[in-house]
Amino acid sequence: MDMVKIIRQEVEKSPETRAAICKATGIEEAALCRIMQGKSCVAATADKLLSYFGYELKKCKGRK
Repeated sequence: MDMVKIIRQEVEKSPETRAAICKATGIEEAALCRIMQGKSCVAATADKLLSYFGYELKKCKGRK
């Protein structure tokens, strides 16, 4: 799973502006700009954005 790709897709289809997403999540606009350019981000930023868009991290059963 490519988290940065998922975040980019969610931002692109969101009716909210990037500025509004940043304000709601508390991340800096520069960080979101880097993500939208396809660059990586720190785990805390990814966590905030994925939570904002309704994603949860779950462990798959049966995988070792």
